[in-house]
Amino acid sequence: PRVELAWAMKAHQHAQVYFNLISSVDPKFLNLTKVDDQIYSEFRKTFQDLKIDVLDPEELKSEPAKEKWRPFCLKFEGVVEDFNFGTLLRLDCSKDYTEENSIFG
Repeated sequence: PRVELAWAMKAHQHAQVYFNLISSVDPKFLNLTKVDDQIYSEFRKTFQDLKIDVLDPEELKSEPAKEKWRPFCLKFEGVVEDFNFGTLLRLDCSKDYTEENSIFG
């Protein structure tokens, strides 16, 4: 529980910074890391059919989903700092971070 709480707190901090960035800069021109293109390319190979504008929590947290997410994250070990930390996601990208519109994954 303590580790998950620490992850949640760090994820919340990252979400605030991220949301401020995407709210002030056109996301098409925003790179958050040096490997954004690599991450996105690998993401699309692994999760070809995942709808990303409105997320289904079951597609993120079910056992079959976890079997895909673990190897995906491990590809970035040594490449991305905190590659295996949880993250705070908006379920509907057109809405703000709120308790109802957020999921910790």
